[in-house]
Amino acid sequence: MKKIVVVAFLALVLCSLSAFEIHKFYMAIFQVNYAPEKKMLQITSRIFMDDLNLALEKKYGKKTNLGLEKETVEDLNLLKKYFNENLIIKVNGQSKPVVFMSKDVEGDVLISYCRVSDVAKLQSAEITNTVLTHWNSEQQNILHCTAFGEKKTVLFTASNKTEVLKF
Repeated sequence: MKKIVVVAFLALVLCSLSAFEIHKFYMAIFQVNYAPEKKMLQITSRIFMDDLNLALEKKYGKKTNLGLEKETVEDLNLLKKYFNENLIIKVNGQSKPVVFMSKDVEGDVLISYCRVSDVAKLQSAEITNTVLTHWNSEQQNILHCTAFGEKKTVLFTASNKTEVLKF
């Protein structure tokens, strides 16, 4: 009897442990601020380094080490290219280049700083954000846009890639 109880208990523990699967969270945060005195959009992104390095490898076929000691100039150039292809902004209906400025590392997150210049007047911003969504359908990108004291938030996914914000 004691043996049956022990076996049943171990089977129950084993089943309950196997029922829980480790699920990774795929999220990136983008902050866009309109600075009218500088006539620009200031963009800050926070992306998990491992996901970003994997996305660059899948897209360009080259292993990168962004945010790591082994990071190269070529890795940074691929990051710039990646942002240009996957973060597209039209201001008042006109396409504007997203210019990569610099980056920082905070834990396992790569913080990138970009800008869009020559934004004298902001009435609308059409934003297409496919960062990491091209290879991972679970990826979600939250974008907060602040202009004229008003904050708007948008969620980008593999099925929702473009949003138009009006001010």
